[in-house]
Amino acid sequence: MNILFISPTYSGTGGIGPHAFRVAEKLRENNFNVELMHVPHIPIKNMKNLSFSMFGTLKALSNKKSYDAVHAWNIPSAFIMKRIKAKKKILSVHGVYSQQVGMLHSKLTSNIVSSKESQVLDWADVLTTDSKSVQSEYKKLGKNFVFVPAPLDPKKFANVPTTIKKKNQIVYVGRNSFEKGIDILKGIESKINTSVKYCTNLDWVDAMKIVSESQILIVPSRIESIPQVIKEAFFLKTPVIATDVGGNSELVSHGETGILIPPENPEEMITAINRLLLDEETKQKISKNAFEFINKNFSWDILMEKYINLYQS
Repeated sequence: MNILFISPTYSGTGGIGPHAFRVAEKLRENNFNVELMHVPHIPIKNMKNLSFSMFGTLKALSNKKSYDAVHAWNIPSAFIMKRIKAKKKILSVHGVYSQQVGMLHSKLTSNIVSSKESQVLDWADVLTTDSKSVQSEYKKLGKNFVFVPAPLDPKKFANVPTTIKKKNQIVYVGRNSFEKGIDILKGIESKINTSVKYCTNLDWVDAMKIVSESQILIVPSRIESIPQVIKEAFFLKTPVIATDVGGNSELVSHGETGILIPPENPEEMITAINRLLLDEETKQKISKNAFEFINKNFSWDILMEKYINLYQS
């Protein structure tokens, strides 16, 4: 079976690009022929997605191949998907795209995207998301998304060095971007009883080493789908404090697999971090529960069939 993947990137510590790359690897292990389309873009904030879609569309128009399936990973990729010849067209999203644009761009840009979003979604034969909260939000727009979780591959962690927890360190992993709430965390650093490591531009292995040796992973996002880094911290037995937005609560059960705090609330964040740093019993409890939860629900052994069915059904 010949499948084309389209994504703005296939690398990084999180987000939809690495998710696409992991799925491609696993499909190849199951004898699927998966081709990754690589498209350049202009690395300027307001031009990145637009230039990716434009350059990709030109590339698609010159592509004479026909595929059994084309899989677009995020809304900008859908513009390219539309021009590809394929028996089945699949579009996957992490988060509600119009909400993401609304937080990062002007009101005019947000309104334009919102008015076109439904039309773009209709270009796909199958719509998927890794978050039940995103699935629910799109349901309000009359769009039926298939819930397909992003699995975790324990084999990858064999490359992460074994470490000992550092007493005075917590960690942030993600983009240096407004929607991720990194500015909130930086704003309270002087009131946290430990140091913060920021992993915004590290390769995956280096970032995971720092997560492994840290006392807490902090996820201060304003909006989210389901951060893969929370699953990774669960596997590495690093306690998680996350804002109660998007799909975070699908992973973090307050007091059981982590700590949930209100978004954009610096005082609550300070209190939660400083309290958990001193509470060894709670850290041990939630780390154990989170490790069991992630292995029980997000392994490739459990979820591979869902992905294969996307293409074969």
